[in-house]
Amino acid sequence: MTLGLDPQATALLLIDPQNWTLGMPIQPHPRHELVQRAAALIEALRSAGGTVILTRAAFSGGYADMLRTPVDVELRVPEGGIPAASLAFDDEIETAGYDVAITKRQWSAFYGTELDLQLRRRNIATVLIGGVMTNFGVESTARDAWQHNYSTIVVEDLCSSLADDMHRFSVEKILPRVARVRSLNNVLTNLPIA
Repeated sequence: MTLGLDPQATALLLIDPQNWTLGMPIQPHPRHELVQRAAALIEALRSAGGTVILTRAAFSGGYADMLRTPVDVELRVPEGGIPAASLAFDDEIETAGYDVAITKRQWSAFYGTELDLQLRRRNIATVLIGGVMTNFGVESTARDAWQHNYSTIVVEDLCSSLADDMHRFSVEKILPRVARVRSLNNVLTNLPIA
């Protein structure tokens, strides 16, 4: 089934492809697979005239802008701060190139950022979403993309989480209600070549 992709109206939102998150023991797709797939999709989409947007999770000095509501499982961050090298995008993804970098301070790439503005001013109608973590940043961003009325496609084998069951539950039970879930191969097959 065709996805009806218009590359010039399509953006890849790659969620947190930074050394910090990619350095965690992610499943079911390990770092090297995600990075290779991301680079392939970036190259194909940019060659076809599409837009690539990378997000990174980061906080200001002293974590003044970090959420601090009471929760049962708190986000653990290094006391001395997150090292700059950990906040950097993976080298291979950085080399593949991108159009916009968005810094976010919570799971969703939409809340409190200029993402919606960047998409609308580029006349983007469809967003392809991949990255880490599937059931956190990817799912939250996909939910918000749906609520902002973007046609949303989650690239399943371009996503991973902290555990296989966390990834699977999101991909099988939640994301199909706000997006189309497809493989990288399916997306590449449906991407017209410029």
